[in-house]
Amino acid sequence: MRSNSRLQASKPEVRTADKIRFLSGPEAYPDRPAAVEVVETHMSWLFFADAHVYKLKKPLASEYFDFTSLAAREANCRNEVRLNQRLGGDAYQGVSRLTCGADGRLALNGAGETVDWMVTMRRLPRERMLDRLIEQSRLKPQELEALGACLAAFYAGQPVAAVTPETYVGRFMREQAANRAVITAVGYDLAGYGALLDRLDTALAERGKLLEERVQASRIVDGHGDLRPEHICMTEPIVIFDCLEFSDALRQSDPVDELAFLGMECALLGAAWVGPKLTADVLARLGQHVSDDLVALYTAIRALLRARQSLSHLLDRIPRDPGKWRPLADRYAAAADTALAALGI
Repeated sequence: MRSNSRLQASKPEVRTADKIRFLSGPEAYPDRPAAVEVVETHMSWLFFADAHVYKLKKPLASEYFDFTSLAAREANCRNEVRLNQRLGGDAYQGVSRLTCGADGRLALNGAGETVDWMVTMRRLPRERMLDRLIEQSRLKPQELEALGACLAAFYAGQPVAAVTPETYVGRFMREQAANRAVITAVGYDLAGYGALLDRLDTALAERGKLLEERVQASRIVDGHGDLRPEHICMTEPIVIFDCLEFSDALRQSDPVDELAFLGMECALLGAAWVGPKLTADVLARLGQHVSDDLVALYTAIRALLRARQSLSHLLDRIPRDPGKWRPLADRYAAAADTALAALGI
């Protein structure tokens, strides 16, 4: 009988670079696309192959997830499909296996041993993405109404999150501490950011009761978690994809928070009218009324979070697009300043 060490040694060892190289070629796919577009994100590689998109997770670990094992990546892929089918429907087609045969050849869903897992999606039309419609001034009021109906139905059907007011507010406090840590670590000439952080501290102290009241009213649900214009395809039916799948806690959110975030992102694209109109529409459909202060508070929180996420790329050993992140962070900082000013802070 062979030892466990012999069994382990017999398993194929495939480097990440080899997986990417294989999936970047048209011959990897059964429909033999003319070309494959490869897009790298912070957590994944995306392979656009004609009518399909394959997402390969990076073997990374963070405070919120650990994708360093094959089993963890499989579980995450399956969870991503399950959660995104809530708003993405059949655009999320399932998971695919990357296999390696005895001869060392890689294959998609082959007979060999599974060496990685991928989310498989139907490719969505880029020209119908919400960010593209806004940038080209093609978004129609009736399309925004359709989006409002879609989101309202989603939020109305989601389970209420089992979270206490203290836990919910505590999450924002921890995110604020992370904001300060990252912005401090980046280090160079960030004079205006310190004042913004102090002002958000004040806002959370003075208006934190608004957040607690939303929990007490059972308004926190299992939401999308990352509702941005580039994650919304305005087809019929509307497809909303790329929800935050790796953390149940981070996905527990107030619809007002998600709408404030989406509104802020649309405003940065040049459509400041979208946020107020969409928020009012969704809340009317849900039978809710909230203060402008709550929307402004969530906007400030989201803006500084996005500024931090932008700046955090500069802490990578080899930052991707290093010239991109500071200007982007500054745009979010300006949005935070405007939201805090609306609170009188």
